[in-house]
Amino acid sequence: MDIILENLTKKYGYQKAVDNISFHVKTGEVLGFLGPNGAGKTTTMKILAGLIAPNEGDARIGNFSVKDNPEEIKKLIGYLPENNPLYLEMPVLDYLEFSAAIQGIPNHKIQERIREMIRKCGLNAEKHKKIGELSKGYRQRVGLAQAMIHDPKILILDEPTTGLDPNQIVEIRKLIKDLGKEKTVILSTHILPEVEATCDRILIISKGKIVADGTSENLRKQSQGRELVRVRIEDGNRDDIIIQLQKIEQVAMVDPIRGLTNCFEVQSRNEQSNRRAIYQLCVKNNWALTEMTPVETKLEDLFRDLTLN
Repeated sequence: MDIILENLTKKYGYQKAVDNISFHVKTGEVLGFLGPNGAGKTTTMKILAGLIAPNEGDARIGNFSVKDNPEEIKKLIGYLPENNPLYLEMPVLDYLEFSAAIQGIPNHKIQERIREMIRKCGLNAEKHKKIGELSKGYRQRVGLAQAMIHDPKILILDEPTTGLDPNQIVEIRKLIKDLGKEKTVILSTHILPEVEATCDRILIISKGKIVADGTSENLRKQSQGRELVRVRIEDGNRDDIIIQLQKIEQVAMVDPIRGLTNCFEVQSRNEQSNRRAIYQLCVKNNWALTEMTPVETKLEDLFRDLTLN
């Protein structure tokens, strides 16, 4: 089921938490929704989940509008909020039965759905425990189980791996990736490697506005108008090499690499390449160019560039 946002705006007083954003998430897509704290991620997800209403614009889930059909939309969405509120004194099975009942699942189907969620979320060994006795990783699994108990078409997950150890993160990441094969998923997180490992597409929001949208590979390519290469130049004086590199017309910045002799990262100006000019400089000065390696733009660098402005 597709999600379509059109000119969505949400204000708190005079502040725009979400500022006229539009995007489309296709059926079966896992979208990584990124942004710094206060960027508008959680507000957008709460609007999609039907928990708060927008001031302007609209969002549609299939044929339903969040403004006109919020109750219908809630039936289509499974929502896991960041703080994952759970009833800690309830056993896992009782909690899932309670969740199924309030989602309107017919009584004769509840136990079948509980068994399915226990299997899918890997909760069989913990199902008789109270939620308060579970590790953080298993509590997240319970949260996912309650979000999916009514078999929603869409999952909205706000920071699902917060506070988990590396092993738990890998487990939850695999679960989300498997879920993405059959559902539309919007995943919000600050862990950028998790986005690359889990998501089909990345959308970055900053100060309520969308600043990037695409696959991680495409976003890197867009930022690679500024070519970055790592070079090692021998037989020359370090300071003299830096001065000469900075004189190259295509070069925007030269950054010596700490701990490595005569090794530098050289960044080109936009839409220009500096590799041929660096080679010619070394030939001219009888320097030995022993390394020239393209440096791939990191998603972390791109995120910082887009959200610190």
